[in-house]
Amino acid sequence: MTGPALVLLLLAAPVALVNWVGVARDDRRLVWAAKPTTLVLLVLAAVALDADDPTVRVWFVIGLLLSLAGDVFLMIPDDTDLPVPPFLLGLGAFLLGHVAYVVGMASDLDSWGFVMVGLLVVAAVGALVAPRVVAGVREASPELTGPVLAYMAVISTMVVFAFGRGSIVGILGALSFWTSDAILAWNRFVTPSRLLQVAVMVTYHLAQLGLVLSLVG
Repeated sequence: MTGPALVLLLLAAPVALVNWVGVARDDRRLVWAAKPTTLVLLVLAAVALDADDPTVRVWFVIGLLLSLAGDVFLMIPDDTDLPVPPFLLGLGAFLLGHVAYVVGMASDLDSWGFVMVGLLVVAAVGALVAPRVVAGVREASPELTGPVLAYMAVISTMVVFAFGRGSIVGILGALSFWTSDAILAWNRFVTPSRLLQVAVMVTYHLAQLGLVLSLVG
């Protein structure tokens, strides 16, 4: 790992912590300052890393930038007068971000056997969580059922391909991303909780960190 990349990653840690504190305290100023800044630092770190595969890095940087856009959209209050609801804009940005991650991972697959392991993990865990989340979406916001199902399919594909790529830290990052979004959906559509909101951000930042670190092995 290059020196600049390490410095950027070390800077991202306290900024992410500020974001978590902002979420816990419902302090919008802290969230608006720290949430996008954390992703900017991770983007710069990914660019500065001595990546094993430059092609994977390009797609991961695209995924990070789309995640940054999704972060900004999700910070906009739901009642803001926009042609498209902020949540749907955020969902779309993250969906495209996962597509970018999938393309990058697909260009660097290590084993189709690991892909099958990923499929089994996704199927087993998804069967436990997905039905309750989908039911909550249909009850609370039925118009979002289609987009949420599409998003679930894409992020699940990302997790599967992370297994296929064979990087342990990348697999952990993908699983953490999956966990973060499952908690977010549960918090939004099933049982709202401030603690769950903090858990969303902690697992999300760990996820992005894991994916960035997977660029070097």
